[in-house]
Amino acid sequence: MQQLWESVKLALSSIWANKLRSMLTLLGNIVAVSSIIAVVALIQGVNGAVSDAILSDLGADSFTISRMGLIRNEDERDRQRNNPRITADEAKAIERFGTSISAVMAQAQQNASVAYRAEELESIQIQGVTERYLEFSTFDAERGRMVSPIEISRSRPVALIGWQIADRLFGSEDPVDKTIKVAGVPFRVVGVSAKKGSFFGNSLDEFVVIPLGKYQKLFGSRQSLSLLVKPRDPLVVSMARDEARTALRVSRHLAPGDDDNFGIVASDSILDIFQQATTGIAVVLVGIVGLSLVVGGIVIMNIMLMVVSERTREIGLRKALGAKSRDIMAQVLTESVTLSLTGGIIGVAVGAGFAKGLAAVTPLPAAIETWSILVGVLVTALVGLFFGWYPARRAAELAPIEALRRE
Repeated sequence: MQQLWESVKLALSSIWANKLRSMLTLLGNIVAVSSIIAVVALIQGVNGAVSDAILSDLGADSFTISRMGLIRNEDERDRQRNNPRITADEAKAIERFGTSISAVMAQAQQNASVAYRAEELESIQIQGVTERYLEFSTFDAERGRMVSPIEISRSRPVALIGWQIADRLFGSEDPVDKTIKVAGVPFRVVGVSAKKGSFFGNSLDEFVVIPLGKYQKLFGSRQSLSLLVKPRDPLVVSMARDEARTALRVSRHLAPGDDDNFGIVASDSILDIFQQATTGIAVVLVGIVGLSLVVGGIVIMNIMLMVVSERTREIGLRKALGAKSRDIMAQVLTESVTLSLTGGIIGVAVGAGFAKGLAAVTPLPAAIETWSILVGVLVTALVGLFFGWYPARRAAELAPIEALRRE
């Protein structure tokens, strides 16, 4: 252990004594590791942000039924283009049939203007919902209250507004019981939703929730709805999907051999597709920047060969005094690994700082993962070990007498 520590101190003193040479030597490792850390941090941050947004929208165990499901290519788009629209009656049919389903909410959304006195906001998301929306955790009220089921069933002109709508229209004024205009029609504000934040720079707090009946009077009843379905228990999600699918097929009189003319989308399906895409991107990017590690390793090997050449007489003297070949080899390998690790540690700091800095000035989120730091450090240690092997072998094979004769 003492010999190992002496080798590490020798390597660090050599790095410090030759700062410019050491920095140029470590540049490949620094670039590679910082790039890997930054790429992984940004992709993990994006995955986390997308996951939070999807779970906030759909819920962890809920799933959505819509006229068209997930579309991966043009053929699927063409095949689903003529699917019939989803109706509120089909929501009731699913809830009656599904023994493992606790609630089904029909909803629709469209952008429209929202105004209060002289203030007017354009392109605000207006959501029309049915009575069972209270069963879903995606809706809440920080101030005031939620729109009641009775108000929804009677299509009352009342609204739950997002936090940013309240902030932009009312400022410090309490919006509860004030009247706003949605697409020119007056609605009484009964509650304000809690702040949700933003997603890639787009606010999640600019929305207005109104009864679906009132929504259809504003925007027409021919629009297809989407159904949000909640199982009785997270453990029976699969059964709830099967029951909802069966109920809708029966309601639409589909024969056993007919394809579904609707789509069922779960949060885990969307997350799986997105994470597969980002994982593929990460593998390609990490593979490309990993080439810098190879370049850095070759540079370290050349530097260690030069170090061995410079210290030939020292090595010969040590061997003449009884040092074994494995001791010489261990010393050179320790110095090589220390040199490479130093570059890796600097690269981790640079990469983490870059990712956090980018997240601070752009909408891109970043998440520094512990495993990525450990992998970065471990890989640089292995690079130092691999590319230091040949110089270490050359040093270990030096004959003491020949080494002492070198000038």
